[in-house]
Amino acid sequence: MTVTAARAPAGPDPLGLAALDLATPFLACDLGTVAGRYAAFRSALPGVACFYAMKCNGSPEILRSLAALGCGFEIASIGELRALRAVDVDPATVLFSNPVKVPAHVEEAYAAGLWRFSFDSAGELRKLARHAPGSAVYLRIVVDDSSSMFPLSAKLGAQPARARELFRTAAALGLRPYGLTFHVGSQCADPQAWVAALRTTGDIMAQLRRDGIRLDMLDLGGGFPVPYVEPAPSIVDIARAVRPALERLPYRPALIAAEPGRYLVAEAGVLVAGVIGRSVRGGTRWLHLDAGAYNGLLDAQQMNGRWHLPVWTSRPDGALAPFTLTGPTCDSTDTVYENVLLPTTVDVGDRVYLGHAGAYTLSFASHFNGFAPPATTFLS
Repeated sequence: MTVTAARAPAGPDPLGLAALDLATPFLACDLGTVAGRYAAFRSALPGVACFYAMKCNGSPEILRSLAALGCGFEIASIGELRALRAVDVDPATVLFSNPVKVPAHVEEAYAAGLWRFSFDSAGELRKLARHAPGSAVYLRIVVDDSSSMFPLSAKLGAQPARARELFRTAAALGLRPYGLTFHVGSQCADPQAWVAALRTTGDIMAQLRRDGIRLDMLDLGGGFPVPYVEPAPSIVDIARAVRPALERLPYRPALIAAEPGRYLVAEAGVLVAGVIGRSVRGGTRWLHLDAGAYNGLLDAQQMNGRWHLPVWTSRPDGALAPFTLTGPTCDSTDTVYENVLLPTTVDVGDRVYLGHAGAYTLSFASHFNGFAPPATTFLS
């Protein structure tokens, strides 16, 4: 697949990237865009509480910005809860949505005041009963995630048919049956995936009500997509499908939640990398960048062939030709993209801009081969 959105975006440079005299690689992140995406989410789904999936980008600046707007947070580990506490987020407002947790993480989170935990097995319930006695628990169920870029159901979630049995086990262990959650997969391309999942959760809610269990929360999970080079359903498109599906539920829980991550932060970031080498190998033009899969672009590499970040260079002039983009390490798997159309004049010392890079850039980055993750500069 060829990436065609290679030239610099038309019109002014709203983030002032050309004027940023910083050493590459760096991530320029616009907090105003984060705030705008949060506002768009709340406007499209006004009855749905937003809990940011902070694994996408846990920068303190983003956490503070979202907290100031009234956003909630969802975590997968005690490290994430500690990061939230460092910016004065109350643990009692946080959801612990990783359905298989480290016991010590449960214990510390519970002691800090976190009281809502996800689960997907009887074993997890026994763990919670021991380390977080009396806590509220919400079941993650498996739903169809085949229309997403990154399906998750092979690893996480219980079959819907087990819901009644698992909630009975929870009650027997002294835990509070609290809610249901699901995940349609990361970067979901079909709004009907949420509709189908809500149909399943509605069936479970009706069954549980006959057993005398009324749930307090329904969590729509994440998966809300971002338009990279390819189009994606907008939050308005998704809301147009989700709102009627919510009305068809047998009753409305006190809390309807969702866990957007990528949607809130991806478009806020541009990764700026420097060209450190250019070559021709097997008739293919190669550009070596000072940022690659191991230090900032792993998510981009995983998307290669299906979705692409917008790419342009500091040289908007010249005829376009396909390039392979690779990182700075000596590992061949560090190659990020093939067939990226860039100006033939691009050379060592130029900059390559990768847009929509605010999600899973810093959080996936490592120091492999001694190359540091990108520095971050925040704009507002």
